[in-house]
Amino acid sequence: MRGRLVNKKYKLLVLITILLTTIFTTGFTNINKNPKTVYRVYLEGKSLGIIESKKSFENYIDKKQNEIKEKYQVDKVYTPQELDIVKEITFENDIKTNKEIYNKIKNISSFMIDGYVVKIKGLDTKDETNGKTIKGKNQYIYVLDKKVFTDSVEKTVKSFIKEEDYNNYANNTQKEIKDTGTIIDNIYLKNKITIKKDKIPVNKTIYLKEEDLSKYLLFGTTEDQSKYTIKDGDAIYDVAFNNKISIEEFLVANPELTEKSLLYPGQVVTIGILKPQISVVEEDHVVKDEEVKYTTKTEEDPNQYTNYRVVKQAGENGLNRVTQKIEKVNGETTSIVTITGETQVLKVPVEEVVVKGTKQPAYTGGYGNLIVTKGMFGWPASCSSVSSGFGWRWGTLHDGMDIAGCGYGSNIFSIESGTVVASGYRYDNGQYITIRHDNGYYAIYAHLCNGCRYVNVGDRVKRGQVIGGMGQTGFATGVHLHIGIWTGMPYYGGTALNPAMFY
Repeated sequence: MRGRLVNKKYKLLVLITILLTTIFTTGFTNINKNPKTVYRVYLEGKSLGIIESKKSFENYIDKKQNEIKEKYQVDKVYTPQELDIVKEITFENDIKTNKEIYNKIKNISSFMIDGYVVKIKGLDTKDETNGKTIKGKNQYIYVLDKKVFTDSVEKTVKSFIKEEDYNNYANNTQKEIKDTGTIIDNIYLKNKITIKKDKIPVNKTIYLKEEDLSKYLLFGTTEDQSKYTIKDGDAIYDVAFNNKISIEEFLVANPELTEKSLLYPGQVVTIGILKPQISVVEEDHVVKDEEVKYTTKTEEDPNQYTNYRVVKQAGENGLNRVTQKIEKVNGETTSIVTITGETQVLKVPVEEVVVKGTKQPAYTGGYGNLIVTKGMFGWPASCSSVSSGFGWRWGTLHDGMDIAGCGYGSNIFSIESGTVVASGYRYDNGQYITIRHDNGYYAIYAHLCNGCRYVNVGDRVKRGQVIGGMGQTGFATGVHLHIGIWTGMPYYGGTALNPAMFY
């Protein structure tokens, strides 16, 4: 029994001795092994392994990027922005070759070259549904040469402003206004733009040519725009409208043409919907002779049908010489402000007096049973500057006519006798009034000022009656009236017509 116990103790002692000897020997070996200075490669914070030399690895990458060098004509290629090479001391022996690490990163990250980063600050907009500010989205453009960007911006500006006018403004050679005329007060970009020299990633779009960047700044893409072959009888307005673009957009896409150009069968033109990436602002000082539309006084005759209309006294338009400040953004008029203190009355308007029947209508011809006649509607505002007509612009149909320059709160008149069928607020039209006129047409009067709807649903109004005040509510960039004429209730089954058909 005692022998067995001694044997067990002996075996345990041998086991402990072996274990201690192993620990001591291993520890002694590590202590005497020289630590190595290496570099650990991280991609987006994840270790890819260790290498012997940072400089050797960067040189290896540089040699491997000959294709990038040739494409962009640069002498140096840098490691990806997300790549970190960190020095460390280790006993680890699993050192990777430059090729092994390179193959891990080349397909999942981007290498860098010297260039310029252009930051275009997005413009804030207002959400008319809740009044909150929507922050504009910034975008970044990459170029190797700053001149590519500056030349592209200048070309974009000249797409919206006549080159002769732009050059006269830039060279300070504009002619002074004697009686009437226009001079440009200011041209500027609404966006804040910064250009910074930096390393830029080659997996981004890098613009090497001014033509490509100009196309992007205008259309939001470098892809080729659609083409259209002119047919017999085509005119610029028809081609533009039928392809859902404005005349201005058509001319920007086809700079070799003017609004007076004649098209010929077989001619190929470009159809491009503008999506400008910058906002080019032009501020004009304008002196012009503007017609003052005469107002109409209506006398109702219950013994005559509603298609009865007799002019008792002919109206005559007046004439004012007005001075205006006009703002355009990317060629589109966004604001017309008439300087009232500088208006000269050249001719006083004469009021028209008409006798109108009120019996049940008996219509023939036109849209269904609706008649279309030039001059059948009165003018809805106290000024006559049309800032935007009916038609397509930037892929959206502008379903009416904008009149501006009368001033905030100026009178809005009913264009014909009728009954108010809607009066309220829409997120896009702001404060508005809709009238079903006695001739069967509906008219919507939009962007009225707050508190400036002077008639209510169910009210009867006469032609020329003041129904509201001009404002800037809803989606309106400046003070103006949007007048829309419809065959039925606007946005609820009716069809929008060009108001110019009636004036």
